Amino acid sequence: MTVYFIGAGPGDPELLTKKAERVIGDCPVCLYAGSLVPPEVVACAPEGAKVMDTAPMTLDDTHAEIKAAHARGQDVARVHSGDPSLYGAIAEQIRRLRAEGIPYEIIPGVPAYAAAAAALGQELTVPELAQSIVLTRVSMKSTAMPSGETLENFARTGATLAIHLGVRNLREIERQLSPHYGADCPVVVAYRVGWPDQMFIRGTLSDIHGKVRAEKITRTALILVGPVLGDVRDFKDSALYDPAMPHVLRPKASAK
Repeated sequence: MTVYFIGAGPGDPELLTKKAERVIGDCPVCLYAGSLVPPEVVACAPEGAKVMDTAPMTLDDTHAEIKAAHARGQDVARVHSGDPSLYGAIAEQIRRLRAEGIPYEIIPGVPAYAAAAAALGQELTVPELAQSIVLTRVSMKSTAMPSGETLENFARTGATLAIHLGVRNLREIERQLSPHYGADCPVVVAYRVGWPDQMFIRGTLSDIHGKVRAEKITRTALILVGPVLGDVRDFKDSALYDPAMPHVLRPKASAK
């Protein structure tokens, strides 16, 4: 048997990869993170499959289900939101699987920041304005961050920030980022991206807290920060398609 860690994407069932849908449809056991993955994503599980919402379960509980499936020789679809490589809490699950010799495979999914950018209708890497994206989070009540991975350190780069698990800490995010980006730096809070009730709240570092509070959003939101999120129109074209910049697949255009 094999345990398949599957990225379900941010919520829209149509953003499942073909491979993810096929594997879920073949597995007699399906464990999905119901607090972040809608039931529609796992509706393709085969008839009679054991489908369990892991939201109320502990790591011991889910591992016990996997061990029982292993004993029966049944494949398991372990479905996580977004892409499981990012805040998917799969590392500790994999550690147990390796210790017990249980095979596993990872099937990637669409991450929330990519789905948010698509829904906003924009690119996050605009020439000479933003060429890097930092995917990070804040500690709050979750696991502590490594000492060097602070918002202030990331802000010094000027990169676009995609901040997870921080919507209840917007005041502190504003305090740490404003000296580097400026109080008027554009911010987008993307709430439940890919779900029917998705919402995008636009603001700046100085006013985003009040706007989010007015909407009573306290969870399931991604915070995007950076100049690229503004109404950017005056920027240099990418060199990718510049006729004066030849590459191996496109010789330099001849002068007319």
